[in-house]
Amino acid sequence: MTERSEVVFVDGVRTPFGRAGEKGMYWGTRADDLAVKAMVGLLERNPQLPKDRVDDVAIAATTQQGDQGLTLGRTTALLAGLPRSVPGYAIDRMCAGAMTSVTTVAGAIAFGAYDVAIAGGVEHMGHHPMGFGADPNPRFLSERLVGSDALVMGATAERIHDRFPQLTRERADRFAMRSQHRAQAAYEAGHIQADLVAVATRSPEGWGLADRDEVMRPETTMEGLAALRTPFRPHGNVTAGNAAGLNDGATASLIASEQAAHELGLPVKMKLVSFAFAGVEPEIMGIGPIPSTEKALVKGGLTIDDIGLFELNEAFAVQVLSLLDHFGIDDEDPRVNPWGGAIAFGHPLASSGVRLMIQLARQFEQHPEVRYGLTAMCVGLGQGGSVIWENPHFDRRAAKKAAKRTTTVEAAE
Repeated sequence: MTERSEVVFVDGVRTPFGRAGEKGMYWGTRADDLAVKAMVGLLERNPQLPKDRVDDVAIAATTQQGDQGLTLGRTTALLAGLPRSVPGYAIDRMCAGAMTSVTTVAGAIAFGAYDVAIAGGVEHMGHHPMGFGADPNPRFLSERLVGSDALVMGATAERIHDRFPQLTRERADRFAMRSQHRAQAAYEAGHIQADLVAVATRSPEGWGLADRDEVMRPETTMEGLAALRTPFRPHGNVTAGNAAGLNDGATASLIASEQAAHELGLPVKMKLVSFAFAGVEPEIMGIGPIPSTEKALVKGGLTIDDIGLFELNEAFAVQVLSLLDHFGIDDEDPRVNPWGGAIAFGHPLASSGVRLMIQLARQFEQHPEVRYGLTAMCVGLGQGGSVIWENPHFDRRAAKKAAKRTTTVEAAE
């Protein structure tokens, strides 16, 4: 039996994320074309990769019908110009679709079945609203397998506020405002644009070019957030301002064995350490990343103190705050979503897991003092997903200097 192969994140790109609906920039664009655009951009950035060396293509979508149906991995592979010999398949783990695409192909690479694979996701929530066309088994409710709130993601977020009273709306709003401001600062610094693949768009007004996320609101203030209504319950805590919106977009990543990456001259932006998925009560699905992170840490032989950067999906601000409180991390910790998150950029469900990885990979380049990073997210129907990565640019001397600076600052305080 072959030895386990080390798995690496070679590269990742995404389309700009758009606002779902008729007024959104992708209303006239097919979902599969968004995925194809991301895949083509990924392949163009890595011309040294022979296309026939791609062993498989895994593309996720939550609503697999219409232009998000017909075995997305295979159809998008053909449309992106990959040889017919390259197979493909579709993945569905709701919000963690792209994350599961990555971990699934990673398992095949570690086993030795694959050398190189493409993994990503797409969600066109304008064409396919979450849950549209689904027919939940009536036994879910009649046999009380889940509460009625389990099928409404905003209601599950309200339940987290109920369970943890210290997670106030003020904290959630402040976290959301900070996400918007950090995202704007990241754009101004040029951190985001390098991994965006521009998309030609069509509307009644004519052709356009999507080259920037559509839903960011850098002008957000605490006063403005406080004035927003709470649609999931009267006098609640969850608003359109402290939750991710409904969005369209696609992501694609190149995952490989470390040996194949070196053989083909491909970059190594991150090394996979461990991953885990976990289930929780569906009615409070937002706490899912807590047990999945605990499992991933154990699998990786690490503790939360080893994690130097966190990319946590902001489906709801309260969901991220619950994880931070659990692990004793401050709301404003600069290691957490330093460039903002889904509240600012958007959350096109099954595509978002790879966005987290793209941003973490870029941050690793800028932070050689950080050895490990975490990408984590909550998942509908009571799940969480976590992936721990190692920074190939890690420098022990830089880490020692950073630790010394931290010690000096703490002593001064």
